[in-house]
Amino acid sequence: MSHRSELEEVVDGFLTSHCGPDVVRAAERGGAGALWDAVEELGWTLPTLPEADGGSDASFADACAIIRLAGRHAAPLPLGETALIAAWMLHTAGLPVPRGPMTIAPVRGDESIGARREGERWVLSGRAGAVPWAPEASTIVVLADGPGDERLVAAVPAASVRRADAANLAGEPRADLDVTGVEVAPEAVAPAAAFVDRDAVLARGALVRAVLMLGALERIQDLTVEYAKDRRQFGRPIGRFQAVGHHVAQIARDVALARAAVESAIDATSDDGAPPVVEIAIAKTMCGRAAGSVAKRAHQVHGAIGVTEEYALQLLTRRVWAWRDEFGSEFDWARRLAATATITDAGMWELISSTRPARLDREPVAS
Repeated sequence: MSHRSELEEVVDGFLTSHCGPDVVRAAERGGAGALWDAVEELGWTLPTLPEADGGSDASFADACAIIRLAGRHAAPLPLGETALIAAWMLHTAGLPVPRGPMTIAPVRGDESIGARREGERWVLSGRAGAVPWAPEASTIVVLADGPGDERLVAAVPAASVRRADAANLAGEPRADLDVTGVEVAPEAVAPAAAFVDRDAVLARGALVRAVLMLGALERIQDLTVEYAKDRRQFGRPIGRFQAVGHHVAQIARDVALARAAVESAIDATSDDGAPPVVEIAIAKTMCGRAAGSVAKRAHQVHGAIGVTEEYALQLLTRRVWAWRDEFGSEFDWARRLAATATITDAGMWELISSTRPARLDREPVAS
């Protein structure tokens, strides 16, 4: 058994035991602090950091395997925001990475936060909307525009930020933040790495959402296949009826396409360079399309039971519906791909098969 398979087996077993549908439903009504503590103790919240910095020295692909299983189990935790975005921003800026749940701001392409020096401290200004997990985060990692063209990374204590709490369709906490006047100590601010800018953060966020969606989509497929085998009508499993079999086959197709796109984006990503925006755009687009079609077909196969609170399907479909629009929808990313293809000499085929521009068209992704 490979190292990756062993990791996936351990993570899946833990989440099966500790993050069942009852835990997810309870979290939608008020947090999952105990679950976070357990996952943090296992070293899954900062997996890619060196062991000397409190991490597990795991590969980016290993970290994505954990996030994928978190999506499969609808784990109510900011694992992706903490492990793959906030910790990456802090570590590449040379800042210490704290323990505890983290999130990042801003998360929309048309928003920005400023930072100016006042004496020994930095003072922030600006707002950020729909910041994921902000009500439960202990640290908010901010990408700020400093003096001139300088980009800064700041580790901001969440308690110092004014916020208006809300939730997405899946019941996951979100918040609009106002950081105007928030002071940050100089040791918590540093210049961002050269490859960390607003586009890069949005791309990392889009990849996190794509990985989460893939895990959830795979579980939706499993639930649907199992239900089609077990549910009987007119003396035979409903999966033997042509219409139901067609839905199951289409789900398998869409999940396979999403999986291929996500795995390609993961393979092309590392922690020491700019995100591969073309691959990430394709992955987010494919997962967003699959989120609509797979959820619709799964609910058609399940009928009324699929929307009941007691059944796990709606926990997953609500999440893929919510995640598809965060860090840019599939429409936003597909539009950027199309805009980039029109300005390349070889066209779309070379864009997706061999030629890799350093960036997509600079039009900001809306959220």
